[in-house]
Amino acid sequence: MSNEIIIPDEIISSKIYLIREQKVMLDRDLAELYAVETKQLKRQVRRNMERFPEDFMFELSQQEFEILRSQFGTSNWGGTRYMPMAFTEQGVAMLSTVLNSPTAIKVSIQIIRVFTKVREMLTDSLGMKLEIEEIKKKLTNHSKNIELVFNYLDELMDKKGNTEPRKKIGYK
Repeated sequence: MSNEIIIPDEIISSKIYLIREQKVMLDRDLAELYAVETKQLKRQVRRNMERFPEDFMFELSQQEFEILRSQFGTSNWGGTRYMPMAFTEQGVAMLSTVLNSPTAIKVSIQIIRVFTKVREMLTDSLGMKLEIEEIKKKLTNHSKNIELVFNYLDELMDKKGNTEPRKKIGYK
């Protein structure tokens, strides 16, 4: 059996956040998954900044950091001197090249697969939402049509009640 690193998908997906309209993972979570210290991960990224353009990695603003910290409820961030780095799916792929360890490569592949699953789930749910909206429109139209039919029936019943009895024709 190989040295396969298996991290449950649920653990990885629970560490994906939506920040600046992008799905990202934070440096401390990635360091934990890669089994390295956060400062080592940040050091490697800073040494290779040309590999991490803004759409691969960005540092959180103070306001974003405060919002994120308040979502966790407790401050287990310790004495953070630098704002956390947020890595997009492409940034995670690039991280495996700068950390350059078998663990980093295997974990990055697994993380990217989870990012792909999350994207597929979002696409599937968007498709379902559109189908539900279409069904709602049809039901609304059907309801209007049924109401119209009942209105016509009511008018016919009213007309029938207001007319004089017809003169019988035919054999007596």
